[in-house]
Amino acid sequence: MLKKLLFSPSSYTHLVSRYKPSYKSAKKFDDSDSVSFSWPLSVVFYRPIKFSRVLAMADDGSSKTASSKAQKHTNRLAAEHSPYLLQHAHNPVDWYPWGEEAFSEARKRDAPIFLSIGYSTCHWCHVMEVESFENEEVAKLLNDWFVSIKVYMTYVQALYGGGGWPLSVFLSPDLKPLMGGTYFPPDDNFGRPGFKTVLRKVKEAWGAKKETLVQSGDFAIEQLSEALSATATSQKLQEGFPEKALQKCAEQLADNFDSKFGGFGSAPKFPRPVEIQLMLYHKKMLKENKKRGEAKIDLSMVALTLQCMERGGIHDHVGGGFHRYSVDECWHVPHFEKMLYDQGQLANVYLDVFSITNDVFYSSAARDILDYLRREMIGPSGEIYSAEDADSAEFEGASGKKEGAFYVWTSQEIEDILGEHASLFKEHYYVKQSGNCDLSKMSDPHNEFKGKNVLIERNSTSAMASKFDMPLDKYMKILEICKKKLFDVQSKRPRPHLDDKVIVSWNGLAISSFAKASKILKGEPEGTEFYFPVVGTDPKEYMEVAGKAAGFIRNHLYNEKTRRLQHSFRNGPSKAPGFMDDYAFLISGLLDMYEYGNSICWLVWAIELQQIQDELFLDKEGGGYFNTTGEDPSILLRVKEDHDGAEPSGNSVSVINLVRLASLVAPGSDRYRQNAERLLACFEKRLKETASAVPLMCCAADMLAGPSRKQVVLVGRKASPEFNSMLDAAHASYDPNRTVIHIDPTDAEEMKFWDENNEKITVMAKNNYSSDKVVALVCQNFACRPPVYDPKSLEFLLSK
Repeated sequence: MLKKLLFSPSSYTHLVSRYKPSYKSAKKFDDSDSVSFSWPLSVVFYRPIKFSRVLAMADDGSSKTASSKAQKHTNRLAAEHSPYLLQHAHNPVDWYPWGEEAFSEARKRDAPIFLSIGYSTCHWCHVMEVESFENEEVAKLLNDWFVSIKVYMTYVQALYGGGGWPLSVFLSPDLKPLMGGTYFPPDDNFGRPGFKTVLRKVKEAWGAKKETLVQSGDFAIEQLSEALSATATSQKLQEGFPEKALQKCAEQLADNFDSKFGGFGSAPKFPRPVEIQLMLYHKKMLKENKKRGEAKIDLSMVALTLQCMERGGIHDHVGGGFHRYSVDECWHVPHFEKMLYDQGQLANVYLDVFSITNDVFYSSAARDILDYLRREMIGPSGEIYSAEDADSAEFEGASGKKEGAFYVWTSQEIEDILGEHASLFKEHYYVKQSGNCDLSKMSDPHNEFKGKNVLIERNSTSAMASKFDMPLDKYMKILEICKKKLFDVQSKRPRPHLDDKVIVSWNGLAISSFAKASKILKGEPEGTEFYFPVVGTDPKEYMEVAGKAAGFIRNHLYNEKTRRLQHSFRNGPSKAPGFMDDYAFLISGLLDMYEYGNSICWLVWAIELQQIQDELFLDKEGGGYFNTTGEDPSILLRVKEDHDGAEPSGNSVSVINLVRLASLVAPGSDRYRQNAERLLACFEKRLKETASAVPLMCCAADMLAGPSRKQVVLVGRKASPEFNSMLDAAHASYDPNRTVIHIDPTDAEEMKFWDENNEKITVMAKNNYSSDKVVALVCQNFACRPPVYDPKSLEFLLSK
């Protein structure tokens, strides 16, 4: 059974406070520090947070009960598939998975529900488990006074770039929220209540103020429903509005730009790729309007941000990929968790900047991410896993885990492993005997990493090569040798936990980046050198990865009869149906697969999924898409999400999908545009008042309002090298307002598709086909330029 709980910062009192628990890594609350609470209906976080979705994955399939041998306690979670739930299967807490059994028990006992939400690679979820859920005294309080439910978080979008996990919420037996918070330490400290005190207070309030609490819960649901279900008051945005929103968003981001270390905000710093996308889009608009100076400023902000991130400790210099966020302003000491949604989006923005600058620094960074995913995060059937934990054991047999243990190094370790190259490596990556987490007062305030080093490049590689009076290629090869040695040693350490769940929406983001890389990386200069952990693979292999991931979803998470997606897979598909984001992100990935050269079958599926998304989630009266289908009567709120945070909102992505589909196919073209216009009108207030909260939606609005998209139509035999070269040229430059259509007139299936979906493309194919060459046509505003027949001419035409 699927349930949702939604909270809005506008609906609660926020008691902002920084609790300092005794736990040494208190600086790394993920991503929220507060433990305060108040009555009634108070959900308190360090920063205001809006949760768009919390999914109970407790019933994600049947499974053999986990072995309870040598375990003092075994609860109902032992029969679950979710890695997060299984981690709690032997707590003394009498956990229930989310479902009717738990609700019936709460009603029968007239007991409030304690709902604990997290995910398997969440650092502070582990802390709370060790401190409270494995504590017999705490477990007794929970078991005696509450019905305790443990669920898995699949998606959160938080205002100002972060969320708070674990989420601890108290509910009435009929699922109305009473109060909640994030992490609670077990005991009172620093004038703040511990978890045991919180439990006693909730118990007392339920006994003495039950009616007041329940009424407050009803009122909160009503207020939240009104606040979070936006409705359009017009059919479309006013003329000129999208351009103003785009400009306002760019200005707001620029006002918060860190000119020293990059990024659009202060510490802790989260990668938020939608900000980069906005600035790149705005830069292109400025350039087209002859404002080249302002365009260069936009690009310089993006470049500094991506360079500082790549050289910082948030980037795993040994194994590749990026960690979740940096606790300091200089991107140095990270929260070491690695999330798939970060990897997919970051790879895309590095690819975009490479296509603008032709600087292989950015293409190499994109490869670094994608090669990490290929090596560590892809399953045997091509499925892409969700996350790697921040914590791991320091050595085999260690009694506990420490954050970052897999990734940090002592100076002595570096010397022992690298020998003659140790001095060079230590200077390059700022390795110190005392540890290097000293660049900011926020990096390690509790000395958790004393004597340890998080690798960071404080100077460019070329500058360091000059300092050592060494040719750059020789210097890079020495660094490569060193990193390979460290990688081999690191590989023998206990690995962080892998969350091997396959989530459709996150796979969609990764599919997009792999597909785009297959063509954009063809623009790298011939003879480009790649250095470990970058593999230097043929870019076409990345499209193969995208195809296998999409194929896995089609084969295992899509019902051909109902034409519906399931949300996730682990040891079988979950029972949870797909959310709107699952459809939107996957459609985006499938469109990229087609446009960047894969089979038309993926375009066909994208069109089908868009139809189903419209049927299931579209608010046909008020505009926009709900997150859920509304088919489960027990869903508390049906919300339309707009915030572009760590992940883009499904509504923002959907507008872009609709614009792209409208430029591809004729049937439904008007309907696609009308749905997109109505969606944007639904969020007009948000675009007007807080544009920086919805950067991708600002881009989407401008895409829809601007001139018709530029269409590049390639006609020829797809099996020929010439066709592939022409396709490379079609994607050689950055242009988010371009659609690429490729058609082989000798392919009966393709011709049938275009006959049915866009006869103009069929006519163009028939009129321009030549058996011995590939023809490219560039069309816009219902007019086409004269055809060109070679990649260079096409690149020149597209550069105008």
